[in-house]
Amino acid sequence: MASVDPDDESIGALIARLVEDGKAYGRAEFDYYRMLASKRLALARNGIIAGVVAALLGFATLIGLIVGAIFSLSFIMPPGFATLLVIGLCGAVIYGLAIFARNRIMAALRPKDEKLP
Repeated sequence: MASVDPDDESIGALIARLVEDGKAYGRAEFDYYRMLASKRLALARNGIIAGVVAALLGFATLIGLIVGAIFSLSFIMPPGFATLLVIGLCGAVIYGLAIFARNRIMAALRPKDEKLP
């Protein structure tokens, strides 16, 4: 007759322990990546703030440039036409940049095996 070792666990107990170990491993991995992400975000926070401030100052500069161009052109043509000219040129530049951005984004999202037009 075979002797039964009291230290042997049943299959159910082994599977339950395996499931608990898997859950603990998953929690540890999640905590690790959460900590890593928060650390990287803390490092990048000042850079993000500086980038937002630079973008706001850049927008303010562009507004000043556009207003200055309208005032400068208003000496050689009526102010309404100067406004239309400057806004029309800005609109054309915006349209070109938007088409360029759309094409680049679509190229990045296109599956790799699809042929380019």
